[in-house]
Amino acid sequence: MDFSFSEEQTLLKDSVEKFVQNDYGFDGRQKVVRTTQGFSSTHWSTFAELGWLSVPFPENVGGFGGKAVDMMLLMEQLGRGLVVEPYVATVVLAGGAIRVGGSAAQQAAYLPGIIDGSKQAALAYAEPQGRFNLADLVTTARGDANGYVLNGLKAVVLNGPAADFLVVSARTSGGQRDRDGVSLFILDAKAAGVSRRDYPTVDAFRASEVTLKDVRVGKDALLGAEGKGYPILEQVIDEGILAVGSEAVGCMEVLYKNTVEYTKTREQFGQPIGKFQVLQHRMVDMFMEHEQSKSLMYMAAMKMDEGYGDAAKKAISAFKVQVGNSGRFVGQNAVQLHGGMGMTDELNIGHYFKRLTVIDTLFGNIDFHLKRFGAL
Repeated sequence: MDFSFSEEQTLLKDSVEKFVQNDYGFDGRQKVVRTTQGFSSTHWSTFAELGWLSVPFPENVGGFGGKAVDMMLLMEQLGRGLVVEPYVATVVLAGGAIRVGGSAAQQAAYLPGIIDGSKQAALAYAEPQGRFNLADLVTTARGDANGYVLNGLKAVVLNGPAADFLVVSARTSGGQRDRDGVSLFILDAKAAGVSRRDYPTVDAFRASEVTLKDVRVGKDALLGAEGKGYPILEQVIDEGILAVGSEAVGCMEVLYKNTVEYTKTREQFGQPIGKFQVLQHRMVDMFMEHEQSKSLMYMAAMKMDEGYGDAAKKAISAFKVQVGNSGRFVGQNAVQLHGGMGMTDELNIGHYFKRLTVIDTLFGNIDFHLKRFGAL
């Protein structure tokens, strides 16, 4: 199979890699995550200027018209830098829902603001009782002559604190876990009846619990057809899995390479610990876990570009399982081989491991995706 990239893809990859190496040092990142906002508006503007925010969007709204492979390359490099700017939440999830399910008018109204960096967004899809089931909804949207009235609670809304608008899933008909009857709505994050409880996540991102109490929206807020939002949501979440999984591959690469370098300088019993054969075997295993994840990343991205269907869904779930297992192995061994230093906040190792741990549970854990793969 041909794994070579096009000239445009190579330029995209190189531009992100250069930014991470030259402008996104770990110490600078740590200063940013301690701020109230939790990310850098300056960096976000740079993302817009370099065209990264436009990658997945169609050209008719000012986008790059990129595909899954383009997103994969970009996210892998962002993972290497442990970038905290809300790219996945705004561009991949909320922006993706509008790209996949929005009308031409909705795309023209919302996507240019994401592309030029002036608007932040969030996808509010998860609920406390959901357990990764996208259709398990108790949030309701009651229709009337003027539009809809939304009531409910959304948990772990990534980038909720900074979002200018939300894409919200709610039930317009059917039972609590029925796939039919799920609808998606776009609403102003500051609309009457919307309240938030903001908090930092363990991996230094920002999220919110969003409460909707008699939130009124017009009929033009409906994304796609009423009751037919589940396929849109499922595709967007799978695109999110490819994005964070690619990010995890970048994290694993940094962890195993840093660990190899550390064992060349850390001495025990009068020689570098990297000379001990048992540790060499451990680092080879770390390398292999990264390479297996990278191979499945390529497969998942190519399947997504061939067309979103059962084959793509299976590849995405397989990739998510591999990333969960490999991320845990690479992260745990990186911390252990660094000894006590690996447990400190001053070293980047633990922060990469935290991000890998969150990615493992984001959008469905290993058990969930093993069952999904089997069902498919």
